[in-house]
Amino acid sequence: MAMSAELIALTEAGLTLARRLAAVLPGARVHGLKGRTSGADVTFDDAGDHVRALFLEGRPIVGLCAAGILIRLIAPVLGHKATDPAVVAVAEDGSAVVPLIGGHHGANALARHLAAATGGVAAVTTAGDSRLGFALDDPPPGWKVEPPERVKAVTAALLAGAPVRLERDAGLDWPPPPAFADHGDLTVLVSDRTDLSDVVDVCVRPPTLAFGIGCERDVAPETAVAAAGAALEAAGLARGALAAVGSIDVKADEPAVHAVADAFGVPLRLFAPDMLEAETPRLGNPSKLVFRTVGCHGVAEAAALALAGDGASLVVPKQASHGVTVAIARVARPIAGALPGRPPGRLFVVGIGPGAAGWRTAEAVRALRLANHVVGYDLYLELAADLFGGAERHAFPLGAEQARVTSALDLAAAGHDVALVCSGDPGIYALATLVFETLETATDRARRGVAVTVVPGISALQAAAARAGAPLGHDFCAISLSDLLTPRGQILARVRAAADGDFVTAFFNPQSRRRRTLLGEAVALLRGARPAQTPVLVARNLGRPGESVEIVPLDAFEPEGVDMLSIVIVGNSESRIVSTVSGDRMTTPRGYPGADTEKAAGT
Repeated sequence: MAMSAELIALTEAGLTLARRLAAVLPGARVHGLKGRTSGADVTFDDAGDHVRALFLEGRPIVGLCAAGILIRLIAPVLGHKATDPAVVAVAEDGSAVVPLIGGHHGANALARHLAAATGGVAAVTTAGDSRLGFALDDPPPGWKVEPPERVKAVTAALLAGAPVRLERDAGLDWPPPPAFADHGDLTVLVSDRTDLSDVVDVCVRPPTLAFGIGCERDVAPETAVAAAGAALEAAGLARGALAAVGSIDVKADEPAVHAVADAFGVPLRLFAPDMLEAETPRLGNPSKLVFRTVGCHGVAEAAALALAGDGASLVVPKQASHGVTVAIARVARPIAGALPGRPPGRLFVVGIGPGAAGWRTAEAVRALRLANHVVGYDLYLELAADLFGGAERHAFPLGAEQARVTSALDLAAAGHDVALVCSGDPGIYALATLVFETLETATDRARRGVAVTVVPGISALQAAAARAGAPLGHDFCAISLSDLLTPRGQILARVRAAADGDFVTAFFNPQSRRRRTLLGEAVALLRGARPAQTPVLVARNLGRPGESVEIVPLDAFEPEGVDMLSIVIVGNSESRIVSTVSGDRMTTPRGYPGADTEKAAGT
């Protein structure tokens, strides 16, 4: 079983053991308390905040400390046993390994794995594991149990010593048989078939089936999903036993192929023609026409067999209908370990906010930790460096936007999980738009097959507003003053429109070393439409060292000190300054004089 975790050390002795355990947990990171440890992958100041943040992100946690310490750290954020991640405490000398949370969601297995490495004892306390040696609700990776709501009754019967009958296909060795009887009122079926028993209480589905698919261009995804489901049903095969879906790599950008994998909740793997051609001796229906078209004698059958591996056979030879060809391979031993073929690439376009760690969203943190390649402007990569772990970094200078996007897409097209790091929000004057523009014109099918997820971040607009008070309480707009991509005349036309509409106006990219006049011209246009005392917010280096937030009247605003690390927000005619115990704050009322405030309050 592939395992990983976040290893938390509070002392140098704990750090030493954490490094040992990291060697048996691929991808694990060692976290050390600042001032008490040295050389950790990640350092932290406050153990409670740090551990709770990891827990809320769903990261398995191994604390090299007393169990009581770890319990107190995570207690405020405990949720439901069905969703909480694994938490394991390990004595600093390795003598005891205690799964605290998520026993049936990886903690028990993780504890045993770590105890084997330390020579200590895994103190597993869940009844099923300790007395039966297994847990029906924690099957091996890839296995599924149906229906989950019946597991509790069967486990209770086993623990009470009541006879539970076990039926299973040959070659399957989980769950272990000693706990079961030849006869009983309850039955557990371990099989990939749906027609072996009429009365079964729990079905355990081993990952013994591999699905191959080929399709014509632009087949409707629902047509492909229906064909896949029909093939399984007609053969009496269980959906839960499906391990993966495979196809040829030229179908990387075909939505129908992705839809089938998504519908069954299994990985998709793509194969080069030569890999599929190697399966020709095992094909039931080799085709010379297919060979002339794509370079191999079969797609659906070959992909299914390649996924299932040695010893597999076609249980459903290829079937073609409505532009979709499907085939299913079956193997006696469950499909385990790394799957052959290339996964479809994933690109996360991630907004990290202004830069402060506290302003990162949980989704952004998860995406950055998931990625094995990170791409971005070198400053942005530095701001989020604590989240990258062992990911390979691809840093670019300021201004190389197209190069960053191209690099990220090409890495994802090769099958990697890639994060393209943006400051603020990736969809606001950032790179999300450029990603989709590049995909729109792409001809490479691997690149077009990349799944793109845009992960929002706190924009400079929001961060500045929060620091200053509440200047965005009514209608507002954002205008970039960079004339690299927008003609100068069009920018000024939009500023005039903002002035006429009395919008609170935020200026992004307000002034660079080269552009020294456009900000002054824009503010002059607003001066002509707003009171002289209208507040203007200038925020610089938000969330980073050297942060400054200044509020000045519109008639006193001077653009000289504004640069590309700044954002300028000019209030509307109703914006004003409010004095508070925390200092002056800028606010814009939610309503205008004459508005129906009673009606608004009731909405």
